[in-house]
Amino acid sequence: MKRSKLTDFIFQKVSAVFALSAVAFAILILFIITKEAFPAIKNFGFPFLFNTRWDPVKENFGALTFIWGTIVSSLLALIIAVPISLGTAIYLSELAPSKIRQPLSFLIELLAAIPSVIYGLWGIFVLVPLLRETIQPFFAKYFGFLPFFQGDIYGVGMMAAGIILSIMIIPTIASVSRDIFMAVPHSQREAALALGATRWETIKLAVLKFSKNGVMGAVILGLGRALGETMAVTMLIGNRPEISLSLFAPAATMSSVIANEFTEATSDLYVSTLMEIGLILFGLTLFLNIIARFLVWSTTNKASFGK
Repeated sequence: MKRSKLTDFIFQKVSAVFALSAVAFAILILFIITKEAFPAIKNFGFPFLFNTRWDPVKENFGALTFIWGTIVSSLLALIIAVPISLGTAIYLSELAPSKIRQPLSFLIELLAAIPSVIYGLWGIFVLVPLLRETIQPFFAKYFGFLPFFQGDIYGVGMMAAGIILSIMIIPTIASVSRDIFMAVPHSQREAALALGATRWETIKLAVLKFSKNGVMGAVILGLGRALGETMAVTMLIGNRPEISLSLFAPAATMSSVIANEFTEATSDLYVSTLMEIGLILFGLTLFLNIIARFLVWSTTNKASFGK
């Protein structure tokens, strides 16, 4: 008995050390990034977030163009990915025959395991020519009166980055949403059917309404993935630090400017500025993930209580 208690005690302490080490590692990363970014924070101050200039020669830096590119490309990805992801999750959890449910779920989750550089290569050789020769000329011809579809057509740009990001976040949103839908108590569905609801009305009232917080959490998780994506976006967005309403125009994101220019940074202030952009991205991603995890937890906890 003494040996068993000693073993349990050691196992508990070792497990606690492993768990706390993950938290300590995240805190260490935050500390190092903040320390390295401090010279830029001290030099540029709060206006750094609203400055559109990016001139490494004169060391005049601003983050607004990269914040703009990050937010717009991520929102464009959500606009495309959310309907597809929710439709996929509803089909897998409510409508798919049991024989194909597991294989189809596996194939969708497999998309998340594909390296981002592979998505980037596919985007360069397949997506960009398709956009340049077919899709973007179509939008320019029929919707050119809108500022979103004006300007020169390159293929690479905000539209290409948004589409590739949408493909990359579909597995995340679909998988989490499917788990949320399957956590809804069966009594909810049975009650709706007993009251004469159709299959769609049952899904809308008993499943979607019950799990709306969890779905929002899944969407925010997908947004967090889109905000931090680097390689595929760097290969397709064009990497031009400008703010434009046109989805055809090249742009840049916070992650792409770090990937492109970190090795070319020739001064301490230049490096510190890139570290500050990384700090902004780190804080934004961490904040969104905390919100998403809380929303998903609140829905699954409510479902468990309902059972």
